[in-house]
Amino acid sequence: MFTGIIEEIGIVDGIKSGSMSVKLSIKCRKIMDDVKIGDSISVNGICLTVTSRSFEGFTADVMPETMRRTNLGRLKTKDKVNIERALRLNDRLGGHIVSGHIDGTGVISDKGEEDNAIWLEICAAEDILRYIVQKGSVALDGTSLTVAYVDDKCFRVSLIPHTAGVTTLGTRKIGDIINIECDMLGKYVEKLIKTDYSKERNTKKELTMDFLRENGFV
Repeated sequence: MFTGIIEEIGIVDGIKSGSMSVKLSIKCRKIMDDVKIGDSISVNGICLTVTSRSFEGFTADVMPETMRRTNLGRLKTKDKVNIERALRLNDRLGGHIVSGHIDGTGVISDKGEEDNAIWLEICAAEDILRYIVQKGSVALDGTSLTVAYVDDKCFRVSLIPHTAGVTTLGTRKIGDIINIECDMLGKYVEKLIKTDYSKERNTKKELTMDFLRENGFV
């Protein structure tokens, strides 16, 4: 689990492509003091497992499903990425609960400034927008943000100077593809509401002596 509070901007140091997968090398220093092989690290909001490490960065394997659902396939060497280590249970939860499992991608359709803030407008598919709620939380490239506006085609977020400065979002441009993770609470609520557990209960057999005999227990 993550919080969506970015700790460091890393640099893509190497990309080794397979037929459908990638081995990604990331150069970073601030987070490497306690990173171990097997740890989970969020890279642009995507939960990746450290497969090797040094004092100057780490490598991770990216499987085909992750390549299909995220923008990692568009990365090039020297690109900047948002980095966050996994949440520790004694940490303050400064953002919101982020799993690192990307729901899909969106496209930056507009960008503008308002006094000290930067506005980003993101166009996304219907299956993403259904979970976007005004004043709710969303993670964009792993950054926890508050939704300021949403309609049936897009949503908008506003970046304070600090967020724009310590993440890659401040340098994003119109037309860029961005990773989106919706607030997981909405997805769980929808699943529970849609599932008809009454049917499941009605199809369960009662535990009787005949049932036990039929199944070889007595």
